[in-house]
Amino acid sequence: MDLFSLSWAALRTAVAELPDEDFAQPSGCTGWLVRDLVCHLVIDAQDVLITLVTPAETEPTRDAVTYWDVAETPPTGDDPLDALVVRLAAAYEEPRLLKFHLDDVGSAAGRAAELAAPGLRVGTRDEVLTAGDYLSAYVLEWTLHHLDLVAHLPSAAEPPAEGLARSREMLEKIAGTAFPASFSDKDALLVGTGRRVPTDAEKAELGESAAKLPLVLG
Repeated sequence: MDLFSLSWAALRTAVAELPDEDFAQPSGCTGWLVRDLVCHLVIDAQDVLITLVTPAETEPTRDAVTYWDVAETPPTGDDPLDALVVRLAAAYEEPRLLKFHLDDVGSAAGRAAELAAPGLRVGTRDEVLTAGDYLSAYVLEWTLHHLDLVAHLPSAAEPPAEGLARSREMLEKIAGTAFPASFSDKDALLVGTGRRVPTDAEKAELGESAAKLPLVLG
């Protein structure tokens, strides 16, 4: 739960510090500009708030790792929901309005996470998790999207090392195998999720595991 707060605060701070012109730059998400990604983060924050006030009575059906579904094909940006995010982001017109909304809703999501009992059972996506597992799963969400945010912004702050390490650990559990020790946590996440194509040397190190990549998480 502490890593959720650390990763989320770092991501929101990175957005708050972006100059206006960076919102028109491409992000690491196919088909999305930085402004589109930030709009998606607003929706993510709303999802966190909704989930944490949706108690469940049944036994958990997922944990922090099994929360993630692995799709067969990478996103193209043409999905109707992805396209809706683009239209919503454009409606803000000014980056300061988008920053304000993320800070407003995002701060509330952060406070709700700090107040949630780790053992509380919550429902989301027709599944049941403990609040602790749900928030742990979101460490991976925040970390990957932080990498997406700074993909083409070399001066922007990167995700915290603790979030990168935990996210790599979760991705390796999802993959059912460890990435080579020579891979940094950042490179393991980028290559593992298809955000970067592995070099020939990296493919050689991955061996048979290369055929199982990328892991498209949803």
